[in-house]
Amino acid sequence: MSEKFDKLKNLLKELFQLDQPDLDFGLYRIMHAKAAEVTQFLDEDLLPQVKEAFSQYRTADKVELEKELAKVITGVEAAGLNPDDSPKVKELRDRIKGEAVDVDALENEVYDQLFSFFRRYYSEGDFLAKRVYKSGVYAIPYEGEEVKLHWANRDQYYIKSGEYLRDYAFRLRPENEQKAMRVHFRLLDAAEGEHGNVKPANGNDRVFILAAEAFIAEEKGELVMSFEYRPATVTDWPEDAREGKTKPPTQKEMTALAVKRVLEMTDAAFAPWIVELGKPHLTTAGERADYSRLEGHLRRYTARNTFDYFIHKDLGRFLRRELDFYVKNEVMHLDDVENETAPRVEQYLSRIKVIRRIAGKIIDFLAQLEDFEKKLWLKKKFVVETNYCITLDRIPEECYAEIAANNAQREEWVRLLAIDEIKGDLTIPAYSEPLSVKFLKAQPTLVLDTRHFAPDFVARLLDAIGDLDEQTDGLLIQSENFQALSLMRARYQKQIKCVYIDPPYNTDAGPIDYKNGYRSSSWMSLIANRLGTARQFLSDDGVLCVTIDDYQVHELATLLDQEFGRDHHLGTAVIRNNPSGRSTVRGLSVCHEYAFFYTNGDSSLERLPRTEKQLERFTEEDGGYVDWRNFRKDGGAVTHRAERPKQYYPIYVRLTDRTLRIPALSWNRAEKAWDVLEDPVGEEVVVWPIDEKGQQRVWSLNHISALENISNLEVRVTKDGSPQVYRRHRPSEGILPRSWWDKNTYAAREYGSAALTQLFGSAPFSFAKSPFAVQDCLWVSGLAGESDREVLDYFAGSGTTGHAVINLNRQDGGQRKFILVEMGDYFDTVLLPRIKKVTFTPEWKDGKPKRQASKEEAERSPRIVKVIRLESYEDALNNLQTHRTPTQQLLLEGAEAQNADGLKEQYLLRYMLDVETRGSQSLLNIPAFRDPTAYKLKVKRPSSDESREVNVDLLATFNYLIGLTVQNIAAPQNFTAEFERDSEKRLYVKGRLKQVAAGPWWFRTVSGAMPDGRRTLVIWRKLTGDPEKDNLVLDEWFTKQGYSTKDYEFQLIYVNGDSNLENLKAPDDTWKVRLIEEDLHGLMFDTEVV
Repeated sequence: MSEKFDKLKNLLKELFQLDQPDLDFGLYRIMHAKAAEVTQFLDEDLLPQVKEAFSQYRTADKVELEKELAKVITGVEAAGLNPDDSPKVKELRDRIKGEAVDVDALENEVYDQLFSFFRRYYSEGDFLAKRVYKSGVYAIPYEGEEVKLHWANRDQYYIKSGEYLRDYAFRLRPENEQKAMRVHFRLLDAAEGEHGNVKPANGNDRVFILAAEAFIAEEKGELVMSFEYRPATVTDWPEDAREGKTKPPTQKEMTALAVKRVLEMTDAAFAPWIVELGKPHLTTAGERADYSRLEGHLRRYTARNTFDYFIHKDLGRFLRRELDFYVKNEVMHLDDVENETAPRVEQYLSRIKVIRRIAGKIIDFLAQLEDFEKKLWLKKKFVVETNYCITLDRIPEECYAEIAANNAQREEWVRLLAIDEIKGDLTIPAYSEPLSVKFLKAQPTLVLDTRHFAPDFVARLLDAIGDLDEQTDGLLIQSENFQALSLMRARYQKQIKCVYIDPPYNTDAGPIDYKNGYRSSSWMSLIANRLGTARQFLSDDGVLCVTIDDYQVHELATLLDQEFGRDHHLGTAVIRNNPSGRSTVRGLSVCHEYAFFYTNGDSSLERLPRTEKQLERFTEEDGGYVDWRNFRKDGGAVTHRAERPKQYYPIYVRLTDRTLRIPALSWNRAEKAWDVLEDPVGEEVVVWPIDEKGQQRVWSLNHISALENISNLEVRVTKDGSPQVYRRHRPSEGILPRSWWDKNTYAAREYGSAALTQLFGSAPFSFAKSPFAVQDCLWVSGLAGESDREVLDYFAGSGTTGHAVINLNRQDGGQRKFILVEMGDYFDTVLLPRIKKVTFTPEWKDGKPKRQASKEEAERSPRIVKVIRLESYEDALNNLQTHRTPTQQLLLEGAEAQNADGLKEQYLLRYMLDVETRGSQSLLNIPAFRDPTAYKLKVKRPSSDESREVNVDLLATFNYLIGLTVQNIAAPQNFTAEFERDSEKRLYVKGRLKQVAAGPWWFRTVSGAMPDGRRTLVIWRKLTGDPEKDNLVLDEWFTKQGYSTKDYEFQLIYVNGDSNLENLKAPDDTWKVRLIEEDLHGLMFDTEVV
């Protein structure tokens, strides 16, 4: 085959993800399993179709005709004749001139044009949706808008949005739990542009570079290798290899240099590690590779950054549209058609047809790959772990003995809350080991974490608490935020009063993970993909608040205007959050950030509470703040008699007892003045609203309003003895927020990071948000007067938003709730511990409580905080299994399936992935629903390459999918039963069901309300494999519980497995009794494009 053929074939292997067999993550693993079949299709089926398409021209193949001509000429000359006189020679020369086709050239042109087309849109694992108009010029879709917002990745989902690269870990001896020899790759720095004052050469592509100093260390029995992620420079070449180098090392070269440095170490302390790291890497096929284990893991680590940043929302449609544009612009030229003979035009059109035909098939396969990834990305994810953090005052006392005996819980309380330092006194028992029940009763805000307890205890506890969602004041979700928002949408749609987010600022100090050259567009896709979904959570009076600094502020403003509309922009506050300033290389020292406020409807911002300084000018009277102001208006507009003549009237004042009255008045229309109907009495003097300069002003109120407020007026005498009338003024509840916020308490370092230092003893975040700044943002967003509403933060970070909500509730006794989403490692190390600590007591120092919570603070603390963890996109990929049935294989091997455009080709190009991954655990394995407690997934630990098998929480997953507000989760019940058949051979339950701990029939119910208010019962049961007995037991149990499908206690009843429960059709043509599996599948894959 030709060079152009090989070039196209290699590109297609890259596009089809077949070019890197050592990569065993994501879709690469699935495609490697199909590598032989797909490669065979490329080599033997797809690309040979190009040659076959031009087979009609074989009889006029120019090369073959020239060979035949040369042969004839040789024969003629050998006969001593002149070739020019030979009729055969003349015929062949005429055919070459008029009919001959250079078939090889035609084929190569097709290969070259196919390569050019697909190469322009593909870059290191991602298709970039750039519409090529001509070389160096791109077109954007414009539909007549006044202003068009567009960015390079607008039509793609940004999927690399977490701490994915920060750490990577693997075990050299995975089979040895005691000495697993765990290795960490740790990222020290993520810099942009210039690094260390050294200008990177020829571009800014970042690579992983082994740290120059202290690149390896053993920490707590684990080996840690430190890397930087930055543009390489020529100085990154080793000194002995630097001479003559004009370009910096590539990632491949940096990887080789890192492997060499590590494996050539001679330090005896690292010898066992070096031996294991230097052993040959095992490929996914179990074969020994020709490179080391260290290099194998480094390849995987670096590739995970290079590949898979985006998933196109509709790749097939995009590429087909681009193909038509490409053919019309760069393949078809009208001049060629006009100036050629009919046979040449036919060849020309044939080439276009072949390009479109082969490209269309390649597009079909690429669309299959991308759509499959999109399906996995948009699929609602499983809840893989659920725990509850519950304060002891909410737990029945009969549980205290079991709690006191739980060492794991006690140890956590000692570590986080320092309860071992509680000495006790006459009213509070001292700490002891084991804990005493009396001690627990004296600590109402101790937070029990159900992860430390057996499932049976947790089930009994939840059943005893009841009204679960109402008592749950916080929800913490460890997940990629796009996935969390997708799963939670049905439950919280139109319910959230305030969405507050503080997304990554994407500054040089902390850029998001991004594809080289696409920093801002990656960030815009990250924000835009989630804004639309998050808006669906906001109530009609809800408010979105987003904080950002200068780096992406303009992009954010345009995104917000596009999503909400400029008329929904309530305002932008500038917050002085960094008084010392953040240095920039060429500009100002940045000491502020912005807070954008957008309403989902017609709401407006609330007023901010007055500061202590602002209240100093007021005095306290009757339990409130007041100040006294001159009743006479001074300064400003419409304060003179000519403008408001009806507010110019006399007030009679008696100086001896400083009383006042307003005489009877009558309006004189002609004079536009009041006629005074009463004279002063006794010592009364007349006071007019005339200022010090003799100008006739007006009183603050007309005389009728003044009479109604006479008790708020008083007489005062100035130093010169002249009487003045003053009015008591009660200020409004707060002040209108200004656009410049500069409280000292907004400083992130002093009140954010410092607060974390007090909580933890050290600062786990170098620049954490101030809770006071967040509190005020929440307050003006509507939580001032809404003390029982919910707040959502899907960039939760260290949990400052949750901290702020707890503070607000403690201040005014509200019951605001918070939902926090975070996927980083600090979910477990900072966010969750922070919520537990702040719930226990509000004041901390050096990581320990300064005091215990007061009775009022305890009553106003969060009651229950639910903690869930979701399956990740990577987990969904890693749990895929492919399976082709013998029947499918037989069909694909049939003779009629082998033709071009036949069944085999259509199946491979369009359906293979969807069909053969059905039944994978991450795609819903329906038979596994037989035991709802044992549905398993392999879940990857954060920042690690290690997976563990966990039981999925199907109950929680289904509750969120249907949007259920949970009122009760009953403890499981197990039963045994005896059966007999009657005279007609019908099976029935003999006697009653017997409740026993290990009975084969297991039931657990969840009750609550759907978003539309319908009371709902969800029945989960274990199936034994005998449908007849299973359904008889279900019927008996259902009746025993007092349930009926005919009454109105529940409008909906869900049950797993086919059942015989009598069903009724609702007025909306839906059934009352529904199959869990059916609705769960429909809702999980209800993947509308967002």
